[in-house]
Amino acid sequence: MVGTVDFVTQRGRDPDEAPPKRVDARTERWREHRKKVRDEFVDAAFRALDKFGPEVSMGDIAKEAGAAKPKLYRHFEDKTDLYNAIVDRVRDMLWERIISSIDLTHDSARELVRRGAAEYVLVVTEHPNVFRFMLHSHFTQQADESERALQSARQSAKRAAELFAGMLEDKSVEVASVELVNYSIFGAVASATDWWLGANRPQANAMPIEKFVAYLAEIISALAEANARLNGIVIDAGLPLHQAFSSV
Repeated sequence: MVGTVDFVTQRGRDPDEAPPKRVDARTERWREHRKKVRDEFVDAAFRALDKFGPEVSMGDIAKEAGAAKPKLYRHFEDKTDLYNAIVDRVRDMLWERIISSIDLTHDSARELVRRGAAEYVLVVTEHPNVFRFMLHSHFTQQADESERALQSARQSAKRAAELFAGMLEDKSVEVASVELVNYSIFGAVASATDWWLGANRPQANAMPIEKFVAYLAEIISALAEANARLNGIVIDAGLPLHQAFSSV
């Protein structure tokens, strides 16, 4: 026994210390499998929403995935869990589409806003019922859970704020201030989208796409400029983002 203790101690580990945890390959494989199946169900949810509209049921989604409804519930705790996964997918999709379409180093601030608005509206036109579902989902019956879309917007706002603030030459611009205006922008854009899509009624858009993109770009720019003024900052929208901000 003493020899064993001496041997362990010589190898540099306290004999009273718990041994390092080993990665369970089966657990890791199950985690990867579960994520894959959840992603496939979210894919099916998008197809079902496109096909059946925002009043889609869990049964519709399971059928679209080619699976029995009990399997769907094995991978999602409830309707809210699936709703959250759909919101997260849209958030990641928008982020990827917008970031891949812009050049943060060379595009002017004005062009960044226009392209971002255009990519956003393009995704809305591709999946209008997904956005109707997020804004008016019957999957979220409890008030606290219905805030999930706003929570996701808040996370995206912080992510964008940290990215943009890190690029600015004027380091006096606070991340919290940028986060606030981004969050305000997401709220305004969500409300405008709700109106444009017809407030949960599948119908023709109330405004041509090009005009709606221009409207969103103007609203986004106005909110950003108002926030800048409140912080004693001037925005030159014709310059690249990292050069566009200057103190008064």
